[in-house]
Amino acid sequence: MADPRTGGEREQEHIEVYQRFRRVFGDGSVRSMDARRRSARRSEDGASVPFGKGRDPRGIAEVMDAMTTTLGWTSPLARSELLSSWSAIVGEDLAVHAEPIGIEEGVMSVRCDSTAWATQLRLIRGDILSRIEREFPEAGVESVKFLGPDAPSWKRGPRSIQGRGPRDTYG
Repeated sequence: MADPRTGGEREQEHIEVYQRFRRVFGDGSVRSMDARRRSARRSEDGASVPFGKGRDPRGIAEVMDAMTTTLGWTSPLARSELLSSWSAIVGEDLAVHAEPIGIEEGVMSVRCDSTAWATQLRLIRGDILSRIEREFPEAGVESVKFLGPDAPSWKRGPRSIQGRGPRDTYG
């Protein structure tokens, strides 16, 4: 072993460190296949070149549209926009008496103040549905269901069962 003060073996160590760093970081043949593909793609697309194709600034509306399309948010955003603009679709006088509850599996549910209002809206269901499909096609609304006021019902509803049900324990 050589004396570190004289520089015999010490001189070789820094060369070895340099060569090792060059192998790890600088030599292209040692890099992974993915790293070589990324660097080749950058040079083809011009993504790392300033003022290259695709580097122009874009407006916020264009960026948001691209992002919502990429992430698959167009349908939920269209549904929420439809619910928030309900009064513009049916008019202020009808919107006072009918409020949209939500959209589930292509069916929009609307809660009405009374059964009379629900019946009146059922008569113009076709007009309302065609306007929804024309203005909000991404919402995916296939039908509209008008419900009367909230009142408990033992016989009707999505979770009703045949028979007497819970009333058989009364008395």
